[in-house]
Amino acid sequence: MPLESIRALVKEDLESIDQFIISQLESNIPLIREVLEYVLTCGGKRIRPLILLLSAKALAHGGKHHVDLAAVIELIHTATLLHDDVVDSSTLRRGHKTAHMIWGSNTSVLVGDFLYSRAFQIVVNLSHQPILSIFAQATHYIAEGEILQLVNCNNPDTTETFYFDIIQRKTAKLFEIASQLGAMLASPNQDHIEALRVYGLHLGLAYQLIDDALDYSVSPEQTGKNIGQDIADGKTTLPLIQAMRKSKGADLALLREAIESGSAKNLKAILGIIESTDAIKYTADAAKQHAQLAKDALKPLHASPYKQALETLSDFVVDRTY
Repeated sequence: MPLESIRALVKEDLESIDQFIISQLESNIPLIREVLEYVLTCGGKRIRPLILLLSAKALAHGGKHHVDLAAVIELIHTATLLHDDVVDSSTLRRGHKTAHMIWGSNTSVLVGDFLYSRAFQIVVNLSHQPILSIFAQATHYIAEGEILQLVNCNNPDTTETFYFDIIQRKTAKLFEIASQLGAMLASPNQDHIEALRVYGLHLGLAYQLIDDALDYSVSPEQTGKNIGQDIADGKTTLPLIQAMRKSKGADLALLREAIESGSAKNLKAILGIIESTDAIKYTADAAKQHAQLAKDALKPLHASPYKQALETLSDFVVDRTY
């Protein structure tokens, strides 16, 4: 069941999400409309809202609020991308120029803030206190992850434990609440809600691990971003941590210097070291372990096409090349 087949299960809901997002982002300020239209039409896999829809449907949800909440998840994700690209000075996102390259950093940050505030308005309007509480805590946690990553930039002594703390906050948390909130809408069964929360957490970790592996192993045409972008940003991700752990002498010195200076000028040599230390395989294997933990978490759920789709999504996350 490829990604398109999974999407087909909730096709109408995905279309409703797009319509809902457009309706919620109307503004009489032309600049906001212009930036958001560009960002929201530049592609994207819509994995996070897809997780929320499938989680709700796996527990036989029959209401309507799943569309609103899935849209909120996508708005928060888009806001973090706008902010991330400014912080990282990224020039490419999904194969297109980043918004700040076109409109400037100030505009990108402020439009990201607009998305955050609109997302909170939508959640408040649901009048569901437990969901609002989880959402508020999660956005705070995600912001902490962004700050942790920022203060850890250009640090070649980053440990694997610290790296996982960052990606759990920065990436996996949004996956986690997507599946958790979908479950909460559908069922009061705490075992099922917890099962889906754990599923989302491990799926999010697997997703980021593969992202970090792809940064050093796949061309910009496939990923839509510059190869070696992470090292240029001074990010010490798992492939680099493993490569340094397995290197010594001149190779280790080269990796450390590249991280400290945030320079990809020796990218060819760096890629050679990463390849020779099997750092990509190490990272991909870690992703596969978390994808399996995500699948295992679904065991308490009754069999259904939606449960199967969630399991298949775990395979897609680790097998993808974009």
